[in-house]
Amino acid sequence: MPEWIVDLFARYGYAVVFFGVFLENTGLPVPGETALLAGAALAKFGRLSLFWVIVTAVSGAILGDNLGFAIGRRGGRALAKRHGPKVGLTKKRLEQFDRFFERHGPKTVFVARFITGLRVFCAVLAGASGLKWLTFLFYNATGAVVWATAIGLVGYMLAYSWDTLERWVGDSGLIALAVIVAIGVVAAIRQRKARTT
Repeated sequence: MPEWIVDLFARYGYAVVFFGVFLENTGLPVPGETALLAGAALAKFGRLSLFWVIVTAVSGAILGDNLGFAIGRRGGRALAKRHGPKVGLTKKRLEQFDRFFERHGPKTVFVARFITGLRVFCAVLAGASGLKWLTFLFYNATGAVVWATAIGLVGYMLAYSWDTLERWVGDSGLIALAVIVAIGVVAAIRQRKARTT
């Protein structure tokens, strides 16, 4: 494990896990999953408690996602309309996104927790989509508990091989993202074909 991570945890302990996960889930590209993995790995060495690392990560994930959801609900739509076209989010794509969230929103909130990249933006997108907050909260909290427990256990078990651990978790998240993108592309192609026939 890199020395700077050990030093950070020596100074701030569980706060590193909480703020890493919290900030990532509000929509900032902060390495929250790495903070959770490092906290769990240090628990293996007796520096922290695995139980409290997981509880801290769950708390950070739920609170961060709810803040992200609120940001999306209050201003996400206006931002998407104003700046979306600059990054390829046209009006038509925004409408497709709305239809997708109407049909698959709750499942997406749960699954996004495990996907690198999507985890950062999902809460903001869910808030902008008009998904009901209680529905979001249930799937978000459930996903947070499963994700934090799974990643925490992996970090704890593979603590002696930090390089393998980071590579395995990073690769699995990127593979999941690629699969989701492929499914989205296939669905969009099928929808377009259905309209033309």
